[in-house]
Amino acid sequence: MSEETLNGAVAADETATGPAFTVEKIYVKDVSFEVPGAPAVFNEQTQPQLQMNLQQSVQRLNDNAFEVTLGVTLTCNAGDKPMYLAEVKQAGVFGLAGFDPQTLDAMLGVHCPNVLYPYARETISSLIQAGGFPPFFLQPINFEALYAEGLRQRAAQQGQAGLADAETAGNA
Repeated sequence: MSEETLNGAVAADETATGPAFTVEKIYVKDVSFEVPGAPAVFNEQTQPQLQMNLQQSVQRLNDNAFEVTLGVTLTCNAGDKPMYLAEVKQAGVFGLAGFDPQTLDAMLGVHCPNVLYPYARETISSLIQAGGFPPFFLQPINFEALYAEGLRQRAAQQGQAGLADAETAGNA
């Protein structure tokens, strides 16, 4: 009546307790910090412009275990000169059992990134300070809104692909 999780802990049978979510491990998968113009960049008087980019990937490890990787890239420029580039790939192994496919997709796209983001934010902030720059704090991110937007984009692409298939079939 029990199932062994990735780390050897025993989880209750999901049919008896419903869906189960566990955080098995959280770790930094990759990290990079570059200051290409050092030390001259520290004398720069121009107001810096920041650009943040997020990426996410999911890898199924077994039936109930997934590795979710959240990539955060922060680029800081002073005019056309790069000041720094900070990049973190924060990953976690999550146990998800007993979820229907739609809910599982939402858990992987919303809940797991919400767990990982504070760790990535802390790592980015530490890198920036260790690089000799003033503290910078990434603002909270609404992963639910990003996930919903991704669903809308996929639905629009599928709708366009279906329309193109129908037009091709009609011309045959």
